[in-house]
Amino acid sequence: MAYDPGAIDATLAAALGEDSALIAEVRLAFVDSAARTCAQLKSAPDDAAWRSAALRLKGLAASFGAVRLMEIAARAAHHPAGDAQLVARIERAIARL
Repeated sequence: MAYDPGAIDATLAAALGEDSALIAEVRLAFVDSAARTCAQLKSAPDDAAWRSAALRLKGLAASFGAVRLMEIAARAAHHPAGDAQLVARIERAIARL
């Protein structure tokens, strides 16, 4: 899937209007939440916790139009806990937000 850097801003603008300060605040909250969920994924003690965190991240990404993050999180949900390559990809996707 292609990465669309404007998708999150467009999603936020559609939901919040043109208030750039509010958009920036909600964007920051989204990135923070994604990073916390990624940390939960990394520390998942078993496959069930891993899958739960991956699906939570997928839903969060979908809510904000973060297509690349959503795709990687969906893939992670179908892998066993502790896949370091997927975690690294998720961290890179979050860093690009």
